[in-house]
Amino acid sequence: MSIDEYQPQPRTVVIPDVMPQWYAIQTRSRFEKVVDAGLQAKGFESYLPLSREVHLWKDRKKTVESPLFPGYVFARFAGVATERIRVAQTHGIARILGDGDTITPIDQKEIEAVQRLVASLDHMPHPHLCEGVRVRVRRGPLCDLEGFLVRVKNSTRLVISINLIAQSVATEIDIDDVTVLPA
Repeated sequence: MSIDEYQPQPRTVVIPDVMPQWYAIQTRSRFEKVVDAGLQAKGFESYLPLSREVHLWKDRKKTVESPLFPGYVFARFAGVATERIRVAQTHGIARILGDGDTITPIDQKEIEAVQRLVASLDHMPHPHLCEGVRVRVRRGPLCDLEGFLVRVKNSTRLVISINLIAQSVATEIDIDDVTVLPA
């Protein structure tokens, strides 16, 4: 084949997945609200689940909103380099969670489950569970949510976990409102 006969072959260009996904962002100590506000100011969708706590002092008591997962904020963005850099440059961010040079997205269902639980019921932080009975809620405001069932004293709790950050949230639930999922 001579140079005159050479026909360049069309190249296949791989476009990275630009669909926005949820990512866990580790913050500096007590910077969760600052990071949340900074991300929103840059136009990113962010989520900082809060829980109400009553703090008691000698002379008063006050209800304050504290991060449900201390040290973490969730943000939804495309995982491309330009977006990662914009997110990482937000004041108060320590890092975007992942493995080495890659960031790891969080399953959309995990974020939705936490959002629904926080919006609908009284909730509390809970130690992360790796083992337990996996259940699905059959009725009520948490219908179709999946989580782990645990017993604490005389109550039953539904525990929902964000595996990437090894954090969980729990709420009390009636045992009759759940069904056990197959292993």
